[in-house]
Amino acid sequence: MSDKVDNSQLNFAGGLASAVSGLPWFEIVGQLWKFGRKVIRGMSNEGVYEVLEYESALELKDKRGEHAIFRKREKVRYLQNYILAYQDQAWGDGEILIDYRCSPGTPVDRYRSGYKTHILISLRELKNKGDIQEFNIEWGIRNGFLLGNGFWASEISHRTRNAKVQIIFPKNRPPLKAWVVEKNIQRTRVIGKDAITKLSDGRWKITWERSQPRLYEQYILNWEW
Repeated sequence: MSDKVDNSQLNFAGGLASAVSGLPWFEIVGQLWKFGRKVIRGMSNEGVYEVLEYESALELKDKRGEHAIFRKREKVRYLQNYILAYQDQAWGDGEILIDYRCSPGTPVDRYRSGYKTHILISLRELKNKGDIQEFNIEWGIRNGFLLGNGFWASEISHRTRNAKVQIIFPKNRPPLKAWVVEKNIQRTRVIGKDAITKLSDGRWKITWERSQPRLYEQYILNWEW
């Protein structure tokens, strides 16, 4: 990691010196601004890993919203060497993280920060830059969806190529309508009827998918049922 930082600083200094030599002061300021933006973008894109594929499904098990199961699959590519742990996070109403399970890895610690609970997963092996790994995680939720309006939020905390979120409803209480709120930019998108399907066993499913979701955005899938 230190080699990468040092090389980027040298490249930045060399490029800046070449760009500003012989330019008037106002053009020098412009070049400084351009180089500064590139450096900031590069720093913001750094991370332990990038997400190649993200799929999640929240299944409401009964019409009262008393029991639910959340499952997700996340395929990641590591961007740094010597990675020994993976960090998961969760939040929500009611009792969450019931019977928490993950594969691969072993959950070894939990801690609360604000409204989130963070789960530290030991990988039990060393991962290096370029390695690809797929996580399958599941936990239960009790008394989390007792109201007529429900929501489920997905936060993009790493560079992500594609995100897919599904909400599964019991057959005796289908969704009436659904919409997605992009929290940071305060934009709402209505989910069309083509994204609400009836499964072969009578249950109902809402599907929302986004390619290249914005980094640090929180996408909140809302519904009435």
